[in-house]
Amino acid sequence: MGINTPSDVSAELSIGATDQKMVRIFITTETQEIPMDFLADEAEEIARELMAAAAACRS
Repeated sequence: MGINTPSDVSAELSIGATDQKMVRIFITTETQEIPMDFLADEAEEIARELMAAAAACRS
């Protein structure tokens, strides 16, 4: 599966700060839970990449 491969998987996305001063992206599907922790700098880079992807979709 790649970035352009359609999928019927349904998931919930939660994002928040942990008590360990990390940013957690938490993905939940019917069969899996995927916690991903990032330092603040890494989370800001992810945010920039999301903004760039959204901008690319608009153009």
